[in-house]
This record gives sequence, structure tokens and C-alpha cells, in this order.
Amino acid sequence: MLKGRNLVTPDDLSVEEIFELMNLAKQIIESPKEYSNACNGKILGTLFFEPSTRTRLSFEAAMLRLGGEIVGFSEGSSSSAAKGESLIDTIRTVGAYVDIIAMRHPKEGSSHLAARYTDVPLINAGDGGHYHPTQTLTDLLTILESKDTLEGLVIGLCGDLKFGRTVHSLIKSMKKFKDNKFILISPQELGIPEYVKAIAFNGNSEDYIEVERLEDVIDQLDILYMTRVQKERFFNEADYVRLKDSYILTPKKMQLAKKDMIVLHPLPRVNEISIEVDSDERAKYFRQVKCGMYARMALIMKLLGVEKC
Repeated sequence: MLKGRNLVTPDDLSVEEIFELMNLAKQIIESPKEYSNACNGKILGTLFFEPSTRTRLSFEAAMLRLGGEIVGFSEGSSSSAAKGESLIDTIRTVGAYVDIIAMRHPKEGSSHLAARYTDVPLINAGDGGHYHPTQTLTDLLTILESKDTLEGLVIGLCGDLKFGRTVHSLIKSMKKFKDNKFILISPQELGIPEYVKAIAFNGNSEDYIEVERLEDVIDQLDILYMTRVQKERFFNEADYVRLKDSYILTPKKMQLAKKDMIVLHPLPRVNEISIEVDSDERAKYFRQVKCGMYARMALIMKLLGVEKC
């Protein structure tokens, strides 16, 4: 039972619970009107201490489509945190007004702290460079729609793997399913942190390889998960110039890929995926956006313990 629980990290959900959420999300996609009053009389608190477009609006759209209501703020400067109020006091206060909270915060571990002091279910909508579990639910739903399975896949994660919380969350979740392999594609400066590898792969180096060039491995992939390589993360501009073009997905590189490979991206995109790729039927990143709303609708319903009307 998910009712009354918090979702802070991907480990908070078992494989069975993930499939429970996926199945509900698919039912909502098929018959959205049947769920349009599921959260009638319920209020979602959206506490976004840093800017967000897709995640915040996705949560808000999800609650509105379920017939619920929303209160909250979209940046820390518009809350009492700007006056020095502690996160604990903010959570306790908002928890008195709402039935469920979605929170994004720039500091790692903030969601763990908030979850200790909330009387209502709390959803981590991103905490610094740690985890982003609802983006992972979005990714899993998109993969399941496209591949009809979450097992036996070769997943390429490309770009900024050091600071990418979406990448860390996706690896942890996809490791729960059988026979998945990972190809980690990044410059050395932005390689996946050792602590993430230790937790996700449990010291088993057979489950992943690390490379620097996308072209060398794209033909092996079932899924390509792109992220932005950020110039500001490099110690010198020469290294950035040397590597930056290796992490831009173009139609030419797509020609090297499998016919049924899919391309995902948590967005926002800057220049790491050429706009010419958008017309390729394997590009699923805008479908991901829609799946995010449905996945969050399912999650809200399960944490609140409500049923369709």
C-alpha cells in the first residue's frame, strides 16, 4: 500500500509498486474522464525553492486533471524562506493546509529532512544533485509504452552524468529489473560519481561500461538518454571544445542507431539534440512530457489512497 507514504528516492518503491503505478497511469491514459474527480476536495502544495517549468506545471496539471486544487510557490524568494524561515517550519506550516506536498529544493538531502517532519505525503520533485524520482517514473512509463518491457535493455546515458540527478535516479530504478546493461557516455570530468556506481551497481562492473564517444556505442543501444554537457563544469575551455560535439545528437548519428532505439531527454534541451532529430519517430522526449503528467496523476492518487469516481 502506498497510501500515506513519502517518495524521496527511487528506493522507496519496490518493483511491484512501480508496476502498480505504471498500470494505473496507463488506465488514466486510456480513460482520463473516469479519473477527473478522483481528487475532488484534495489540495496539493507545490513548494518549489528553485525554478522549474515541466516538473512544477506537470504536478499542477496532474492535480487539476484529477479534480483537485493547488497552493504553493514557484521560487524560494516568494516564500518565508526569504525571511529566514527554516525548511522544517515551512513543511510543518504547509502540511497544515494541504493533503499532499511536492517539493523541489536546491540542497541535497532536503527531501529526507522534510519527510521527517511532514504529516502528509511528501514527494521529492528534485533535491540538488541527488534524486528526481518522479522524473524516473516518467522515464519508466515512456520506456514501457515504447518497448513494452523494462527488462533486458541496453541503456546509454550520455552527457553530464556527474551532476544529473535524473540519470542517478534512472540507473537506480532500472537496476531493479532483470538483465539491463548500462553504457555511461561522458567526458571524464562529468563521469558518474563513484558513490552512485557503488550504490547502483553494488560493485558489479559487469553491468556497465564507461566510454567518451557516443558514436562508438550508439549502435548497441535500445535507449539513449541524453543530458546537457555544461560548459561551466569544465576546468578549462580547451577540454570543452575538444569534447562538446561528441555529445550533440544529430541525424547523422541517428543513422548509426537501431531502427527501434528510442531517445529520451529530461529537458530542458539547449543544443545537445539537433532539432532535426525531433521528426525522427524514435525521438520520444516530448512524449515523455505527457507521460510525466500521467505518472504524477497515478502517484498522487496512490499516495492519497483515492480511487476513480
